[in-house]
Amino acid sequence: MLIENFLEYLKVEKNYSVNTLLAYKTDLLEFQLFINNHKYDLKIDKANYKAIRSWIISMGNNGLSNRSINRKISSLKSFYKFLIKIESISISPLLGHTPLKQSKKIQVPFSKEEINSLLDSEYFNNDYKGVLQKTLITFFYFTGVRRIELINLKESDVNLSSLTLKVIGKGGKERVIPILPKLKESILTYQKMKSVFLIQKSTDFLFISKFGKQLTEKFVYRTVNEYFKLVSPKIKKAPHVLRHSFATHLINEGADINSVKELLGHSSLSATQVYSHTSMERIKEVFKNSHPRAK
Repeated sequence: MLIENFLEYLKVEKNYSVNTLLAYKTDLLEFQLFINNHKYDLKIDKANYKAIRSWIISMGNNGLSNRSINRKISSLKSFYKFLIKIESISISPLLGHTPLKQSKKIQVPFSKEEINSLLDSEYFNNDYKGVLQKTLITFFYFTGVRRIELINLKESDVNLSSLTLKVIGKGGKERVIPILPKLKESILTYQKMKSVFLIQKSTDFLFISKFGKQLTEKFVYRTVNEYFKLVSPKIKKAPHVLRHSFATHLINEGADINSVKELLGHSSLSATQVYSHTSMERIKEVFKNSHPRAK
């Protein structure tokens, strides 16, 4: 029951996506199953650090990476914070726990050439689905929004008069993103197509399927993945890579990292700094080519 209460809290208070909720639920149930199978005779809310440490060792022995283990322990940590909040426990068994060391994972963004070659191509059909899919990809690259943020956008969140977009991010945090002229043009093209081809519309969401329903995360993922297969050899082709490209390209062109942080909806600067690695490579190249003693 406590796990269900926690998941409901994350859904209502934190506005977490379905996939994120499923990940939390899976992690917590896995730990509960572990302590049941290893005769700890404990419920998850009464678990001690000895049991948690045994679970960590077990996951490592089963080949799970430190990154994956840390993510699962983070789920557990959030759960115990919730139990403290509702006064079910007074202290977290993970107090003082140090995350396992993990190598930094650098995501490779799409290049400007790859994005331009796709958006300037004739790969998209001139029907409702084709216009929708091109607008989705354009929207990701021009705003840097997360997949769930895009799916949840309402028509009222877009103000083409003031050229602003209101986005509700993690934890219900609201931010405003400017709309550039090319994005405005793309949105107007899509809205015209929507008004002409859609007979029925049952929601107020900005982006909807040809059946008038809210888009699914799977549809949005497949749209990005399948189209970028046509122009990019990169292994990972997901909506988040477009968010990464948005941030990296802005920083490479001289955008202030604090401004990029606000556009992305990050709560801390450290979360944004991961996108500056490409910028550093560009600085090194400029330095090497410009310094009088470099050659």
